[in-house]
Amino acid sequence: MRLLTRVIELGSFTRAAHELRLGQPSVSKQIASLEAYLGTRLLERTSRGLRPTAAGLDLYHSALRLMSDLEETEARIRGGSTIPNGLVRIATPPALGRMYIVPRLPAFFAQFPEIEIEFTAGQAFADLVKDGVDVALRVGELGSSGLIARKIGEMQMVTVASPGYLATHGIPVRPQDLAQHNLIAAQTGGRVVEWRFSSKEGTVAITPTSAFRSNEGEDLRAAVLAGLGILHGPGALFQADMEAGKIVRLLEGYTTDADPIHLVTLSGRKMPYRVRVFIDFLAATFASEPALRMT
Repeated sequence: MRLLTRVIELGSFTRAAHELRLGQPSVSKQIASLEAYLGTRLLERTSRGLRPTAAGLDLYHSALRLMSDLEETEARIRGGSTIPNGLVRIATPPALGRMYIVPRLPAFFAQFPEIEIEFTAGQAFADLVKDGVDVALRVGELGSSGLIARKIGEMQMVTVASPGYLATHGIPVRPQDLAQHNLIAAQTGGRVVEWRFSSKEGTVAITPTSAFRSNEGEDLRAAVLAGLGILHGPGALFQADMEAGKIVRLLEGYTTDADPIHLVTLSGRKMPYRVRVFIDFLAATFASEPALRMT
């Protein structure tokens, strides 16, 4: 059943065999044996690879629930307790993982020593099924995906620059002044992220044009520290630098947007105990951080 679930999720005997370190003929033989035992076909070939039949899909969903129950039962029997154990795979933006999650892991492992954590940094929008990810951290509004989402925090947008840049180019007083400055642009999905500033006079929206742009938070932070210009981005990324005086916050009299932070998991699956306790740990971690907690 474990083998069948990965073949269905990956859509390939070869990929499943490689991931599970088995020979491709062995995978095909075991699936054929399972089909013979059940007296029905579970998979069919298409131009895009393999896909489950109606019976295969039924067995797939049942197998996920059964395997989750089996893992917890085995843990109780082996350990004589209900201590969670096993691997949890998380997809997360690198900056969030490095700055806010990894430093808290020693306390987590002290409480749950039998759990293993595997990061797939930079793959927050990874395919949870194909990549075998248990939970993903996603920043920004979520589209319709069929995933289960739990909001655990927010990232307030701030406008920042280095002291060196401001000493050379001056300090903007109003959002309109930004037109006279070098700007650093964040982008997502190949599109530059709009900057929005609100006050009693109304809302000003700016689509920055810049000589440097990136979709990676670490690159944007490095660009600000290097004095390339002014950036409007997640305050959590710059909190420590602002406290240390390496980066200066600008236009504080204006209200800015906040991006929600969600944990997403697959629907239709019983969540293993180890994943549940890790999700609770992440929620508590973000709730304790002023730069991330919900207002």
